[in-house]
Amino acid sequence: MNPTVNSSAFDRATQPIFGILSPEQVREIADYHADQALQDRISQLAGKANEGELSNEEQAEYEGYAHANHFVAILQAQARRRISSQS
Repeated sequence: MNPTVNSSAFDRATQPIFGILSPEQVREIADYHADQALQDRISQLAGKANEGELSNEEQAEYEGYAHANHFVAILQAQARRRISSQS
């Protein structure tokens, strides 16, 4: 998580979302994986980034995926904690 973001505040603000989700929806979040086309696009952009060949538009797209991935990873971690605490 971005060091300038207070993780306990982030958790406190996002935890109520899980209260409106069914247990199955929480499991779906925990198990979510991007589809193959999205994974392929991110890999393509990563390769170009490693070679220093991204256009400005591709750089913005790649950064958008990175931010989304970070957010999804946090939600998944929270979902997994909720699942394990209910077991």
